[in-house]
Amino acid sequence: MLHMFDLTGKVAMVTGGNMGIGNALAIGLAKAGADLFIYTYDQTNVEEMKKEVEGLGRKIAFASGDLSKEENAMAAIDECIKAFGKIDILVNNAGTIKRSPLLEGSNADWQSVIDLNLSSIYYLSKCAAKEMVNQGEGKIINIASMLSFQGGKFVPSYTASKHGVAGLTKAFANELADKNIQINAIAPGYIETANTAPIRADEKRNNEILSRIPAGRWGQTSDLVGGAIFLASSASNYVNGHILAIDGGWLVR
Repeated sequence: MLHMFDLTGKVAMVTGGNMGIGNALAIGLAKAGADLFIYTYDQTNVEEMKKEVEGLGRKIAFASGDLSKEENAMAAIDECIKAFGKIDILVNNAGTIKRSPLLEGSNADWQSVIDLNLSSIYYLSKCAAKEMVNQGEGKIINIASMLSFQGGKFVPSYTASKHGVAGLTKAFANELADKNIQINAIAPGYIETANTAPIRADEKRNNEILSRIPAGRWGQTSDLVGGAIFLASSASNYVNGHILAIDGGWLVR
């Protein structure tokens, strides 16, 4: 049955794949056999990642830009096609978060989060889906959040964007399932990344979070890789519009 999880010959595009969760998912997909097209905001970790992926015997190419800008998001899929001739898997990982009390937050911060976390996923997925329809198959994996289900605090723009990601996942699945394209999302729980560093540094908040996680620990980026490989592979061909929580049990507490 392991062949169902084999991604040999597939091309996976991962946005924000040079850092944090995106990097872990990209390397995991490469270990499962996929070649990688990584869209980054800057050059952080690019050379190190190139060395690691090529060491696995996989191919990797990079492009850089600000996906919060519509023109960049609309052109990104074409860059993948130019590099590899196709796109089999799109992982919409790139995102940002702005923390501030609701009454003090700026409209500019709101818009910047919505543009990157939500609008870019719409543009990227729409462009990728056109290619996948022509190919006769494809996988789109969005990165949702615990705040796709809950309200959170001090992050209204992030919460709105991640609720939107869940909605787009379902909407795209409804339209594209009969074209052999599966669109699903991973909703990470509380994962140790740079984005969660401020929360982990707050002893009171950190303890509140840990006390609610049945697993009793923060998640590691490696905890998300198995779910990504499943959703990227033929093993998930009858899974569509699903939001897969990988959260140590946070949501059921």
